[in-house]
Amino acid sequence: MKLRFRALPALFLLLGQAALAEPFNAEHLVRLHRVGAPVVSPGGDHVVYTVRETDMETGKGRMDLWLSPVAGGEPRRLTVHESADTDPAWSSGGDWIYFLSGRSGLSQVWRIAPRGGEAVQVTDLPLDVGSYRLSPTGHHLVVSMRVYPECEALSCTVQRDEKAAKDPTSGMRFEDLFVRHWDRWLDPKISRLFVLPLKKGQTAGAAELLSGDVVAEVPSRTWGGKEEYVISPDGTTVYFTARLRNGSEAWSTNFDIWSVALDGSEAAVNLTAANPAWDTQPVINPDGERLAWLAMSRAGFEADRYRIMVRDLSSGAAFELAPDWDRSPSSIAFSGDGKSIYANAQDMGEKTLWRFDLDTGAAHRLTGGGTISSFDVSSGPVVFARDNLRSPSELFILEGGETRQLTDFTGPQLEGTEMGEYQRFSFEGAHGDTVHGYVMKPADYEEGKQYPVAFLIHGGPQGSFGDHWHYRWNPQTYAGQGFAAVFIDFHGSTGYGQAFTDSISGDWGGAPLLDLQLGLAAAIEAFDFLDGERACALGASYGGYMVNWIAGNWPERFNCLVNHDGIFDARMMYYATEELWFPEWEHGGPYHADPEEYEKHNPVNFLQHWKTPMLVVHGELDYRVPVTQGIATFTALRRLGIPAQFLYFPDENHWVLNAHNSIQWHETVNAWLHRHLETGSD
Repeated sequence: MKLRFRALPALFLLLGQAALAEPFNAEHLVRLHRVGAPVVSPGGDHVVYTVRETDMETGKGRMDLWLSPVAGGEPRRLTVHESADTDPAWSSGGDWIYFLSGRSGLSQVWRIAPRGGEAVQVTDLPLDVGSYRLSPTGHHLVVSMRVYPECEALSCTVQRDEKAAKDPTSGMRFEDLFVRHWDRWLDPKISRLFVLPLKKGQTAGAAELLSGDVVAEVPSRTWGGKEEYVISPDGTTVYFTARLRNGSEAWSTNFDIWSVALDGSEAAVNLTAANPAWDTQPVINPDGERLAWLAMSRAGFEADRYRIMVRDLSSGAAFELAPDWDRSPSSIAFSGDGKSIYANAQDMGEKTLWRFDLDTGAAHRLTGGGTISSFDVSSGPVVFARDNLRSPSELFILEGGETRQLTDFTGPQLEGTEMGEYQRFSFEGAHGDTVHGYVMKPADYEEGKQYPVAFLIHGGPQGSFGDHWHYRWNPQTYAGQGFAAVFIDFHGSTGYGQAFTDSISGDWGGAPLLDLQLGLAAAIEAFDFLDGERACALGASYGGYMVNWIAGNWPERFNCLVNHDGIFDARMMYYATEELWFPEWEHGGPYHADPEEYEKHNPVNFLQHWKTPMLVVHGELDYRVPVTQGIATFTALRRLGIPAQFLYFPDENHWVLNAHNSIQWHETVNAWLHRHLETGSD
């Protein structure tokens, strides 16, 4: 087998210490500070951001605001409060920093001077503020709040909530899907946009409904935020993303960009009605003449390539920017002069930063070196947050083509900690295509020794295990346990072109499994420190599905398996999950319309081949892959007489978020791997 690999030189440098004290472990992972997205001041001289710290007593995180000069220097903490302070934004003059906080008992908008001092409450609304935007003119504040759509006044929602709290009954009636989403059952309330006047930085009037007759969640449930709406530079218009709440939400990805007058003088207008697919993240250039947004082209597909669309707001004419650029941006922003658009996108195992000329459409790759999760653009340099397989997110400055690091919260925390070195490689996978993967040495690596393998399988399935610091599936935690880690970006992964991403749909157990088989064989052949006789496969979500698929279709290969939130029965999964557009796209429609498409790659149909010991993990609040899938997996294993364990979290969703639960998760998984890999026996 021909193998191609590329060393990552900067990541293989010795740390210059004769002996490192302690291998990286799960407790290091949960204790690390987490640096949030940068927000650059209007003058471009300072950047504000959040830093999340974990309270190990409660197992929860808290966030405060920090400030750093763009020129460099020590960061300064702006806020200290037990309530989380989040979502910072600068006033147009740069003399105030606004943020969200629950320090008054409800989530409200606050502000603080950049020099510090006492924070001042800006809004005093009777409901939680979910998100907000400041008008560039400084005259208005747009906020989102969850209200009953038929209520005209906020007091109506407050009264209905108070009445519901006193109701001794608990039954909930539904006539349409969704009935639940992600990790909560849905009530009749929806998130809507409201506008409030501002005078001298304080609200000076009642909140008026802005999204009007558009009955939709704005921002969208569950992940949407203020990136889904924007105010024009002259403060007259709001552009927002919305999918109508019309009974088809559970199988529709038809989000549109709407515009509405800030003063309520005109009804909202759908600007993208012609596109039945996903339109989102509107941004406006500094002179207010052009609107840009991200748009998919295929209805019902959540992993389609986002295109960058640009609309002339005077003529209404729109065009796709850089149509031949085969990447899907995560976020976009206009440059300070309005002549170009910046974007970050998954790209060959990294998430890289790009700039596009508006006149020519030319795409320029600016920087990579890991995962650029967020960025902000001002009249000066670009500030971005970047992580990689050796470090969580820190802030960096890109100026004049040069990159320099701005923050270093991680360095002192990881001082004296031993971590694994890693390398990217490629091989010929399914269909003769080039497939990429990574291999990581154990933290205590010694030349000439062989080490057992943790074979990590990513979820999505349209996702990637690349050069990225992960807080749930971090290969450094396995390296710290003395394992080598191997992870493959199989067919269906993102960042290698849309055709490669599309290839998994309808073929969940086909080319991806072959890639995993070929990739593991290629890695073992190329890296002599990998002990191919001692290997366990681990995965979550689609990775958990693949673990169940491996159990029936590659049963001889592994000493053990770990399945977190994986699909066991595709038929029951379809009828119990909440976002129906996902299985309907992946398997060609509803289950009842074409059951054969679901059954051909259904793990439950291959139980007769199961024999490998498996650890099953599931959370009660996982409504994406309901907990019964995990229970069924464990039931099948034990009735077949296969060694198994079931780790159940009554208070976790599709992820394990509580710090103590995360440590328990890692300890349980590590013990399972040690049990089956230390001697190579089952």
